Amino acid sequence: MRVTESSSFKVDASSGRARAATLSLRSGVVKTPAFMPVATQATVKATTPAEVAASGASLVIMNTYHLWLRPGPEVIAAHGGLHQFSRWFKPIATDSGGYQAFSLAERVRMSEDGFEFASHLDGTRLMLSPEESMRVQGLLGSDIAMQLDICPPAGAPPERLRAAVDCTTRWAERSLATKAPGQALFGIVQGGTDVELRLEHAEQLAKLPLDGLALGGFSVGEPVEVMHTTLDRVADHLDAARPRYLMGVGTPRDLLVAIGAGVDLFDCVLPTRNARNGQVFVATGRLSIKQARFREDQQPLEPGCACPACAGGYSRAYLRHLFLADEILAHRLLTLHNLHHYGSLIAEARAAIVRGAYDAWAAGRLATLKACSG
Repeated sequence: MRVTESSSFKVDASSGRARAATLSLRSGVVKTPAFMPVATQATVKATTPAEVAASGASLVIMNTYHLWLRPGPEVIAAHGGLHQFSRWFKPIATDSGGYQAFSLAERVRMSEDGFEFASHLDGTRLMLSPEESMRVQGLLGSDIAMQLDICPPAGAPPERLRAAVDCTTRWAERSLATKAPGQALFGIVQGGTDVELRLEHAEQLAKLPLDGLALGGFSVGEPVEVMHTTLDRVADHLDAARPRYLMGVGTPRDLLVAIGAGVDLFDCVLPTRNARNGQVFVATGRLSIKQARFREDQQPLEPGCACPACAGGYSRAYLRHLFLADEILAHRLLTLHNLHHYGSLIAEARAAIVRGAYDAWAAGRLATLKACSG
C-alpha cells in the first residue's frame, strides 16, 4: 500500500496482470479499474451529477484549459471549488491543458516555459506554464491534478519524441514544486509507440514523488493494434505501487485490453460524443440508431440493460424518432445508456479480477465484439 499526503493506493486483488485496487482521495474512494466520464465544462454533457453517479462512475475528469478560459478559476474558487460549483461531490480529476496544446496546435506556440495559446474564444494570448497549470488546478480544487506535458502526434520523428519526454520530465519537477497541498499529482509518460523510450520515461518519473503515473500520447493517430501492442509491453512496467492511468482511451475493446495489461484508470469522450451522433454501445459492438432498420423495432437498445433508456421501456423505434427529430431527450437517453454500458463493463471486469478469472472473462467479451475499435 502506498500512502502520500494526498492519496493512498492499495491493490486488493490481481488476475494475471489485471488489478483491482482502492484509490483513496480527499473527496472519496475510487474502486479500480475505473472509467472517468469526461465533464469538459464541469458537466458530463446532457446529464445530471446524480445520473452520472447512477451509471457507476465514482470519478470524473474536467478540463483545465476550458475552465481556465471560461468562467475562470477564480470564479470557481469563489464557489468553493469544482465540487460545489458542479454539484459533483465524488472525486474529480483535472487535466493540465497539455492535450489542448496538441489538439489546438495551430493556435499554440511552445517553449521551455510552456504553451502560449491564442484563445479559441476571442484570440487573447495566454501563457500556460507548468506553474500556471498547477495554480489553476489548485483553484479548481480537483482531487487529482495532471502535470503539464507535451503530446507529440503519431508518426513524430525520434528526436521530437525525445524532446517531448525530456521536457515533460522537467515540467513534472516544476509541477511538483508548485502543487496545491492535499491535491494528488500524476505524472504523464510520453514516448509515442517507442517502447524503450516509454520504459525509460516511466523509470524517470517513478523517481519523483508523484501520486500516480499516466500514459499520455495514445489514440492520437497511431493504428489501434500498434497502440495495443505498445500498451501490452509498457503498462505493467509502470510503478506497481501507484495507480496507472491511460489517458483519452477508449473503446470497450481498448479498455479490456488495457486492463489486462495492468491499467487502473481511464477516461474517454466516446460514450457521450458517440451518443450525440446517434451511436450506442452494446455487448456485440455498436448500433447506429439512425438506421432505417430500427424504424419499427420495439426492442430496447440492449435487452437486460438497467439504464434509464432500456429499463424505462423506450424502444429503438422511439429513440430513432427522437434522434431524427433532434429532440434533446434522445441525446440524454443515448448518453445515459452509453455511460451505463461502460460502468457495467468496468464493474464486471473488477469482479472477474477479484475471482481470479480476468483473462478468460475478457477473452469471452472480446470475442463478442464487432468492430469496436473504430
